[in-house]
Amino acid sequence: MKRLLFLLFSALFIVALAACGGGSDEAETDTQNDQAQEQEGEAQEPVTIKVGASSVPHAEILEEAKPILEEEGIILEIEPYEDYVLPNDDLASGELDANYFQHIPYLEQTVADTGYDLTHIGGIHIEPMGVYSKSISSIDEIEDGTEVILSNSVSDHGRILNLFAQQGLITLKDGVKVGEATFDDIVENPKNLRFSPDYDPAFLPELYETEEDALVVINTNFAIQAGLDPQADSIFREGDDSPYVNVIAVRTEDKDREELHRLVEVLRSEEIQNFILEKYNGAVVPVSE
Repeated sequence: MKRLLFLLFSALFIVALAACGGGSDEAETDTQNDQAQEQEGEAQEPVTIKVGASSVPHAEILEEAKPILEEEGIILEIEPYEDYVLPNDDLASGELDANYFQHIPYLEQTVADTGYDLTHIGGIHIEPMGVYSKSISSIDEIEDGTEVILSNSVSDHGRILNLFAQQGLITLKDGVKVGEATFDDIVENPKNLRFSPDYDPAFLPELYETEEDALVVINTNFAIQAGLDPQADSIFREGDDSPYVNVIAVRTEDKDREELHRLVEVLRSEEIQNFILEKYNGAVVPVSE
């Protein structure tokens, strides 16, 4: 009898152990499933990037990219700017994740002047710079001693001088690299043009309206914003092969962030490039590299 009871209790004990073990396995499996679901949820959590941009055309282009990125879980916040200084200040301070308003020489000049640790991760478009005037409609009408009003941005001076040299209005020293010329490098100026590099780029369209007898060199984004058509209204302008590509700038520490590179890829996509071509009719030229 005792032996029978012993065997019975042993059997019950084994069954109990099995039951406990099964419950533990199930609990562990449930925990693993819960963790997997949590990780999956975290992976799908949207990422927000804040990008500073000139109102025209940069912010408009970003608006087109916004829904494409949102479908991929990247929320794009666009911060518009009307000047060329604050976007880099705010990027360096961490107020922005990236900015989109400048070409490479301007970015390099800013870094040299400020010590900001900034870089770029890809070019998006070119804005061929144009020369405008209220009273002068062609190069042949430019009179001796005409004033040339231009940006106070040093990084644009070589670009502008090269543009005037291409039109035969001035001659630069031999060996001066494209975009690196200074006013001291002018060796011939047959029309005695008076270069006035003293103005904030944002105010140049206003000077175009008031200084009727002058030539005013206006950055394309400000020209478009002022209602000018760079192709139809300029006396002459850069070609589409201008090396002054507008880029996405970031802090160097963020240069490998996946969502920022995805922004560049979307802006270079066929959909966005077609938008740029149709929207700006050649005044803004997309690039794919």
